[in-house]
Amino acid sequence: MSVRRLAEDQFQPAAFAFSDENAVWADKTIQKYPAGRQQSAVIPLLMRAQEQDGWVTRAAIEKIADMLDMAYIRVLEVATFYTQFQLHPVGTRAHVQVCGTTPCMLRGSEALMSVCKSKIHAHAFERNAEGTLSWEEVECLGACVNAPMVMIGKDTYEDLTPERLEEIIDIFAAGNGASIKPGTQIDRVFSAPEGGLTSLTTEEPKARTRAKKADAETVSAPVDRAPVPPSEAARLKSTDAETNAALKTPATAPKAAAKNAKAAEQQPISGTGAAEPAPKAAAPAAKPALTDKNRPAGIEKPAAPDDLKMISGVGPKIEATLNEIGIFTFAQVAGWKKAEREWVDGYLNFRGRIERDDWVKQAKALAKGGEAEYIKVFGKKPR
Repeated sequence: MSVRRLAEDQFQPAAFAFSDENAVWADKTIQKYPAGRQQSAVIPLLMRAQEQDGWVTRAAIEKIADMLDMAYIRVLEVATFYTQFQLHPVGTRAHVQVCGTTPCMLRGSEALMSVCKSKIHAHAFERNAEGTLSWEEVECLGACVNAPMVMIGKDTYEDLTPERLEEIIDIFAAGNGASIKPGTQIDRVFSAPEGGLTSLTTEEPKARTRAKKADAETVSAPVDRAPVPPSEAARLKSTDAETNAALKTPATAPKAAAKNAKAAEQQPISGTGAAEPAPKAAAPAAKPALTDKNRPAGIEKPAAPDDLKMISGVGPKIEATLNEIGIFTFAQVAGWKKAEREWVDGYLNFRGRIERDDWVKQAKALAKGGEAEYIKVFGKKPR
């Protein structure tokens, strides 16, 4: 991206202020963001300042920075990064942005740029003698199917020829730009074929009498009824009392509501004659014994134990459990073998966490060089 700088001092106004209407809009926009996040409104406010004055001035940048409690350089970084912000004065009646990417280039955008050079100025971003018109080449404007095209303000003008663009520029120069209909400039609707539809141009033929008769016979013919009514075919079968239509509720029958609990106990599973016992929950896996040979060797608590919470996946509760079994340092975790890792995994009742979060690799980095080595290995700070 080319270097973008603010306009020279002779073009910069002494001050900037939003109009009364825009000031109200700006306050409402800032309030959309949570407390402490008001800086997120910087782009909308810069755009509104540009729409008001035609371009983004140094005074506007400083005013918006003050409104959002931002350093001036931070707002300047945003304004100079995004090419949608005009940092120099542009035409007061029209700034023509000509799309120059591949589809438009293949369809004649270079000829449109030649028109801008002859009708406005030989160089992009320079204004005509009256200061009412300017132009630039931009990247894709998103209407490739209607190439070539230009954008003026917020409106696009598509399917252009050099002659049509000359007419549009003349109309804007005269101050009558609002009279031009945006969009395609040829005989088509949006991106539909030029000249009208080329397919589906006739009405759908009426259904044949034979087809109607067949449908009637199908409806009247006896068929085997499905065991579940069609209206309930997609409903889940449930033994919950709330889904039993036979049970009354306080809303429909207050006197019968007291019987709901007893009826729910006797309610069979839908589609069967008797209730089936609920499946028993699987018993939790037994915690490995502390005397197991695969238990990692523990040590006495050192004077300055490592902060095991720096390992991603280890919180205060897990750290306390590790301390209980004599694990206090990164070097201990870094030296765990597979069987030891499996024992700790089972003891913590977090199956797969050690392997998933790669505790051993994290611990090796922390044991070798602390936070600096961790950042070098993982590209981020430890938790």
